[in-house]
Amino acid sequence: MSMKGYLILNIVTGLLKAAVIAAIVLWLLPSLWGINIPIWGLILIFIAFLCYEILTFRLGRRALEREPAIWSKAIVGCCGKATTPLTPYGYVQVQGELWRALSSDTDINEGDDIIVVELDRLTLRVAPLLGTRTGASVKLETESD
Repeated sequence: MSMKGYLILNIVTGLLKAAVIAAIVLWLLPSLWGINIPIWGLILIFIAFLCYEILTFRLGRRALEREPAIWSKAIVGCCGKATTPLTPYGYVQVQGELWRALSSDTDINEGDDIIVVELDRLTLRVAPLLGTRTGASVKLETESD
């Protein structure tokens, strides 16, 4: 969602919520329970509601603008362990998180060390790792000589 769309949605829903609050305070409370709130009380309610709306708008906008916590550059090259046999699909644990994985060339047994080769949506493509400690990050060699 674009920021302009988020702003418009926030304004429209804020106005609808304010209308519901006004209806409750001006119509429902006096008619059903005989509770009459003075005008200054209504103003305080709307000021508190406005502060709440501004706070949630700012927090929501900040959350929408943030980069995803894990993306392909951060996880490719990391090492982990196979938690299930990969024949070719299974599960691996990388950086303390459980991921669905696809073995790139050979079957991998449970408990074997792996290295992440690629991230395809939410599935890791992994290869068996030989001679490297689990949990360490390994830099993949590229052809940029």
